[in-house]
Amino acid sequence: MKKYFITAVLLAGVVVFMSFNRGIKTEMNKAIEPKNMDTKVLPGDNFYEYVNGGWIKEHPVPAEYSQYGAFTILYEENQKKLRSLIKKVSAEENAPKGSVAQKIRDFYNSGMDTVSIEKMGIKPIEEELHKISKLQNKKEVVAYMATMQRRGVSPLFYFFADADQRNSSMEIANLYQGGLGLPDVDYYLATDEGSKKLRDAYVKHLTKMFILKGENKDIAAKKAAQVIAFETKLAQVSFTRVEQRNPIKNYNKMSLAALKDTVPGYDWDIFFKTLGLKNPGDINVGQLRFFKGLNKLMEETDMDTWKAYLTWNLMDASANYLSKDFVKQNFDFYGKTLSGQPKMQPRWKRVLGVVSGGLGEALGQLYVEEYFPASSKERMVALVNNLRTAFGQRIEKLDWMTDETKTKALEKLDAITVKIGYPDKWRDYSKLEIVPGSYFDNIIAVREFGFNRKLNKIGKPVDKAEWGMTPQTVNAYYNPSNNEIVFPAAILQPPFFNPEADDAVNYGAIGVVIGHEMTHGFDDQGRQYDKVGNLNDWWTEADAKAFKEKTDKLVALYNNYEVLDSLHVNGKLTLGENIADLGGLNISYQAYQNSLHGKTPAPIDGLTADQRFYMGYAQVWRQSIRPKAMAQRLKTDVHSPGEARVNIPPFNIDAFIKAFNVKEGNKLYIPKDKRAYIW
Repeated sequence: MKKYFITAVLLAGVVVFMSFNRGIKTEMNKAIEPKNMDTKVLPGDNFYEYVNGGWIKEHPVPAEYSQYGAFTILYEENQKKLRSLIKKVSAEENAPKGSVAQKIRDFYNSGMDTVSIEKMGIKPIEEELHKISKLQNKKEVVAYMATMQRRGVSPLFYFFADADQRNSSMEIANLYQGGLGLPDVDYYLATDEGSKKLRDAYVKHLTKMFILKGENKDIAAKKAAQVIAFETKLAQVSFTRVEQRNPIKNYNKMSLAALKDTVPGYDWDIFFKTLGLKNPGDINVGQLRFFKGLNKLMEETDMDTWKAYLTWNLMDASANYLSKDFVKQNFDFYGKTLSGQPKMQPRWKRVLGVVSGGLGEALGQLYVEEYFPASSKERMVALVNNLRTAFGQRIEKLDWMTDETKTKALEKLDAITVKIGYPDKWRDYSKLEIVPGSYFDNIIAVREFGFNRKLNKIGKPVDKAEWGMTPQTVNAYYNPSNNEIVFPAAILQPPFFNPEADDAVNYGAIGVVIGHEMTHGFDDQGRQYDKVGNLNDWWTEADAKAFKEKTDKLVALYNNYEVLDSLHVNGKLTLGENIADLGGLNISYQAYQNSLHGKTPAPIDGLTADQRFYMGYAQVWRQSIRPKAMAQRLKTDVHSPGEARVNIPPFNIDAFIKAFNVKEGNKLYIPKDKRAYIW
């Protein structure tokens, strides 16, 4: 039976709304299962547990994951779908050479050929290891680092093409800090016992990797010490995660001549020549403190340390594609030690992930043809328009924003581009050569193909039709430079969108996802970009001040939220996502209310429509997570943990407070003067 997403049609100033479920069968899918709840918990004490406690109890983290939740479940289902597609492609023995089918088949099969991979051992990188060992001086070091960049390895820093943040129609070269083997700067500089133990474990990992390369224990230990000492110096000049969230601070466009003056210790002529970019044009130098710090590092670092560091970078970037001793050691540290994941994923999943990354849109095209009808895209477009209307209504009623800024905010909202399901034009892989039998060669081919593609963008207009995610990705995003929101096909499934569910639940789930992405255009970062995607302050001083006062309340709420032992959420690091969660809830609730035309739906299973709206949101973020993984995410992830995403934003919303009769004395109650009323 045909189902409908909500649509919003603006006719002569009158918004006409149609339901998700017009024509749906009378017996509605409950969508919210009582067995997933823990009704012993009061909603005002722990809304996350109230909605998800039963589910969490029955779903411990599987051994091959560090966390398990709604996203993971969809990922699992997608893996099975993609595997079946690859099996179909692999059955095409006579696929023409150079065809998409041949490339997908041979790439996947080469990754599954463990017999050949084991026979090769370390041989795939032996030639490059030899080149590193023969480096004579720092000019050769710079040249080799450029060669590594071409092959998908990024020692010291990342080089890539991206839109000029102040001229979003043009692509320019970008340099961005990097070079660390641990997940974050804090891992090197923090003095607590946990951080010290992780650094010790990292040194042991480095040592074991050098031993696998063929070094004796003493030499391996010496090189490991050289690597961590060098990386610690990098960390000392690196931006923190919070600093990296400041788009103004990370925009430093300059000419090649200015770059040479700023960072004279690094031979940029050799670097760009080796990259194949003799005239890079303007370059954005992301973090000036970091790149200025390279001057001293280039001067002080001896050749033995450079060789150890480059060797480690090569091994680290190659480990997962070599023999099982390298794969196992890599997992033992990054999987077990850092994330607490006891078991590696089966090989077919790991190889499938690599193929889906390297041939993403080729595989995505097959995925869309099989699993995503064009009608779904049309329905989603209509729903997005409805959310856009609701957001506009909320902007017009803001009591803290001046009319001048409101006008510009509405213009930006109206200018947001929407991409749904899949690209209108698929990526061309004709220049990518994939061969049977050599997994590592195929990895390098994919990396070089990707690098050359980015290199060729520099100095050219931005392709606004390009996607930053593949259709099979369970996620969504907002791109400030394009002022666009993007929803890949894979996220348009339960629990995000359930065509058998009541409207309230769907608005609380996929509706909030849409509103979340829209709000990113108006969070603490996105608000600094104008309607065409340029970094440009379009706010009055008074509005900017009022916005900060309101978002500071949100920072304080998250800073005070304890997730693990004495570990709290970092309110500044996660501010953008937290604003988007709060905004998404408000916008989608407004859209839902618009669709009701003042009517009150009958309760379902004793739950009112408003209650089901917020519960639909809460169950999207249910998850079980290992303590080590949680500790790592609190340091590195710009998203708050699922528990905090459920237990903070709704308690800033009067409609939620009323729906669940939250009162002073409830553990999560927020006094009205402490609530963040933003979008």
